[in-house]
Amino acid sequence: PHTAGIVDDLCFIKSMYTEQVNPSPAVTFFLTGSEMAGRPTMGSWLTYGLGSETDNLPAFTVMTSVSKGTTCGQIFYDYYWSSGFLPSRFQGVKFRSSGEPVLFLNNPPGINRNSRRAILDSIKAVNEAKFAETRDAEIQARIAQYEMAFRMQASVPELTDLKSEPEHVFDLYGKDSKKPGKYAYNCILARRMLESGVPFVQLFHRGWDQHGNCPRDVRYQCEDVDQPTAALVKDLKQRGMLEDTLVVTMGEFGRTPKINGSLGRDHFATAWSASLHGGRTVPGAVYGKTDAKGERVVEGEIGAGEMFETFLEAAGIDHKREYHGG
Repeated sequence: PHTAGIVDDLCFIKSMYTEQVNPSPAVTFFLTGSEMAGRPTMGSWLTYGLGSETDNLPAFTVMTSVSKGTTCGQIFYDYYWSSGFLPSRFQGVKFRSSGEPVLFLNNPPGINRNSRRAILDSIKAVNEAKFAETRDAEIQARIAQYEMAFRMQASVPELTDLKSEPEHVFDLYGKDSKKPGKYAYNCILARRMLESGVPFVQLFHRGWDQHGNCPRDVRYQCEDVDQPTAALVKDLKQRGMLEDTLVVTMGEFGRTPKINGSLGRDHFATAWSASLHGGRTVPGAVYGKTDAKGERVVEGEIGAGEMFETFLEAAGIDHKREYHGG
């Protein structure tokens, strides 16, 4: 119902297909253009090509959540936000739902900010001497990451403290918006990150690998994501940010349009849908279509790899030169 309320802002693509039919390689294929782990992910490419507007937060952030009551065995692998063969400073930084938002962000007992600064200065001097000797780019990446981590010690606690958000914002995003680790909570954090100049934010919500449990768990999943996703689009729009922010909502493939014996609704790579919001896409547009049963694309076929390349090109990155090495 909440998605229906923003349908005029959505651009639907109903003709997606992929070459992979299992979750991990299919997710990897969409995020990197290859089913094999090891290549840079989309967020890494975009931050490598475009940089960032902020020096106090990572350029590429990741948050994960899980559906209630799910029996799904989906796993979020770190290589979903890997920088691959790009320098490691372009990899995604995962924000956690409990404890420290980012691992090892806080100083250990007995270390204050001044002593931390002194330690980093000493380490930096050693690293710079080693770089002068070896010219290893990873040493420079390590120096940059240490400095970023130091700045994040001040910026991240403020970013993740939602006390400054008015009550009507929580009402907009729904009942789970005050619960760390929930998809709705992550959507508010995503908006705050975008406002703070983080150029690429990725939300993963686990639990979609449904088969015979589709009738129950699809309802759970839709309850999780319907209101918060619509709220994020509304929130960005009312703040004047939607035109320059592209929100992509999609999975790695679809589900069979019929029951496959004991497998129930199985993985289906031949025809599935995605929705785009903002980013100068055409509001209310529908691209591509399938046959009446949703078994095959009959118009405007778009591969997951093509979508990956399109996003890079839309951001001004020549994927043929940068990605394929042409």
